[in-house]
Amino acid sequence: MATRYRFGDNENAHFVTFAVINWIDVFSRETYKEILLDSLKFCIQQKGLNLHAWVIMTNHVHLIISCKEGFKQADVLRDLKKFTAKTIIKTIEENQQESRKEWMIWMFKRAGLKNVNNKIYQFWQQDNHPIELTTLEMMQQKMDYIHENPMRAGIVFEPQQYKYSSALSYFEDIEGFLPLERMW
Repeated sequence: MATRYRFGDNENAHFVTFAVINWIDVFSRETYKEILLDSLKFCIQQKGLNLHAWVIMTNHVHLIISCKEGFKQADVLRDLKKFTAKTIIKTIEENQQESRKEWMIWMFKRAGLKNVNNKIYQFWQQDNHPIELTTLEMMQQKMDYIHENPMRAGIVFEPQQYKYSSALSYFEDIEGFLPLERMW
């Protein structure tokens, strides 16, 4: 599916958002968040990803990213989404405690059948909605948006209280789950 949003200059940081199809609350379970965290760590260590800010919500993810020289943000994100989709779906299928298993697998299969880009399942929505951050003002606005997302959703009272976010690193100067290339 074509979208009007494209990665701009690969040297600049980009704000990206990607969501689970039909906004299914997959990431309400720790197990699935851990898969995403491990995949982000792998991309940082092996695929040249620079992670500047992040949050994992119950059904979507926001990141501010850039890449080391020789790597492309679009490629890293494509690989991240492909790997996490396959791994999370497999984990859901094998999870005996997952009360929503049949329904979620049915939804992923139904979405996959409607999309010619998939063989069986579709986990993530197609686009990433990348926005190139060309000014400090844009970077600050997107970082605030990321960090305040759990607060706006009513999950926490203060951004730094949410552990699946980079807010702890920025507000309390404490390293969270993922290594950051801090913006300031």
